[in-house]
Amino acid sequence: MNAGSQQARAVRMLLTLALCGMSSMTLAGLLSDSDTKATPKEENALALPDAPKTENLLRYTVGAAGAMSFAIDAKSVIVGDDQIVRFSSVISSASGALNISYEGIRCKTGERKLFATGRPDGSWNTIPDAEWRLISGASANSYQAALMKDFFCDGESVAGKASTIVDRVRRKKPLRQTF
Repeated sequence: MNAGSQQARAVRMLLTLALCGMSSMTLAGLLSDSDTKATPKEENALALPDAPKTENLLRYTVGAAGAMSFAIDAKSVIVGDDQIVRFSSVISSASGALNISYEGIRCKTGERKLFATGRPDGSWNTIPDAEWRLISGASANSYQAALMKDFFCDGESVAGKASTIVDRVRRKKPLRQTF
């Protein structure tokens, strides 16, 4: 496959994501109102990254996710002075449907926040009044729990600088060992 074909495929995948994103996230339980709401805390102002690019995606494993593929955009990972790990997430199905989101994980409280979802043109749709929600590992596709436990957090502390976290995901070297 030549570079032009790969780029065209990536653009088609991004378009599919935007069309399927919100309904897929709802079906996956990612936007459930039943999540436990946590007390708001101070956090840095939202600064959205560039849209994820295929060449920057780092894949990681989420339990028995089966037909789903999970990745983060290495260029988007930041650790703020507010101790929140922010990242772009790209989730794809076997049929090629994509969900792109910009999220944050707060290690100290085990919470997640959905800041924005990706649009077909590469821009972001911010989530008004987004709230912090406790991360649950009960779902088979709890990618936030996998990121928190395996790569981002060492207990209640952020597990290093952004470059350290990215390297850990790139090398597929989780913090915890599974047996």
